[in-house]
Amino acid sequence: MNTSFFQRVLATGAGPGALALRVPVGIIFAAHGAQKLFGWFGGYGLEGTGQFFGSIGLNPGYLMALLAGLVEFFGGLALVFGLLVRPAAAALAAAMLIAIFGVHIGKGFFADKGGYEYALALFAASVALLFSGAGGYSVDQALTPRPAGAR
Repeated sequence: MNTSFFQRVLATGAGPGALALRVPVGIIFAAHGAQKLFGWFGGYGLEGTGQFFGSIGLNPGYLMALLAGLVEFFGGLALVFGLLVRPAAAALAAAMLIAIFGVHIGKGFFADKGGYEYALALFAASVALLFSGAGGYSVDQALTPRPAGAR
């Protein structure tokens, strides 16, 4: 692949603003993925999550649970460390669109009623990181070549 493609994927501003967004959002995603994959933090693991997904029409349930868990867990870790943030954010945004329209949309807006409020907030955070990149203090920034003469 073209080196400039990878430079564009890793490119990010030097500011710390994205750090303040990506670390807590990454922790949230990784924890939700761990619930789906491993049953940690009170989750149901792949079997239980797969059964739930199948019951609401996200079939095959087990495979959809595996995909959602992998995207959330590893995408969340990618955000925390600031590694490949743009691709991770794109995958997480797609997962949240599926959550919004496949699970929550029929229950209204507010999260306390099972609505899409929380998934929408995570979608918006993911899209913001997709546009901004990892920001300062990230692996992406460390891997991005600096122009000659830049500090």
